Amino acid sequence: MPSFSTADGDFAYLDEGNGPPIVLVHGFASSARVNWLDTGWIDWLVRAGYRTIALDNRGHGNSVKLLDAEDYRLEKMSGDVEALIDHLSLGRVRAIGYSMGSRILLDFASRHSDRLEKLVLGGIGGAMAKAGLDREPIAAALLAPSLEDIDDPVGRGYRLFADQTRSDRQALAACIRGYGHPIDPAETARIAVPTLVAVGTKDAVAGSAVELATMIPDANVLDIPNRDHMRATGDKLFKEGVTAFLAR
Repeated sequence: MPSFSTADGDFAYLDEGNGPPIVLVHGFASSARVNWLDTGWIDWLVRAGYRTIALDNRGHGNSVKLLDAEDYRLEKMSGDVEALIDHLSLGRVRAIGYSMGSRILLDFASRHSDRLEKLVLGGIGGAMAKAGLDREPIAAALLAPSLEDIDDPVGRGYRLFADQTRSDRQALAACIRGYGHPIDPAETARIAVPTLVAVGTKDAVAGSAVELATMIPDANVLDIPNRDHMRATGDKLFKEGVTAFLAR
């Protein structure tokens, strides 16, 4: 994977195809490869005629692993997106996020709508907007000696996923403690770019797509039928809806 450097360390990314650039930002405990390559998104977007660039967020994949929660504040993580765009000397880009990646892009869009042409927020809705995640049980599960030591079912699920993706669990614990906080409507009111909010109809983690979309001035909703938070990621109807939105 190619990489670039900032004052905080080295960042890896995938860069495939030609055409208008799209930046992809993955979810928590995932990576560019797991979230976007393995699910077929990169091939899909390249075939649709886009240059497709997927970042490994700090603490994830092949990017720098930091162990202080302060290093994962949203403004730092959205700053990494800006650094990637600057590194590649891109102008305005389209951007797609999923789950934590969408939260990062919400922050980025509230600060830098002028760097965006269109925005897709996948796997984030009203529940995450209002309260975010209960972070401490997840952090505790990530740092637990073994699965047998984890009682919290949500934390156990994140631990299983982190082990499956062979993630650095200490870095993830710092990340979950650092990045999440409820969305301020004053933040979303500053987003001045056409936005699509896409959530699985069985996604209890994200909550209502409509509830988040009402907080964004120019937002539409895409329901991903019969998909939960994990299974919506690579859904074909999700891909079709996004490419139709991007082409409008």
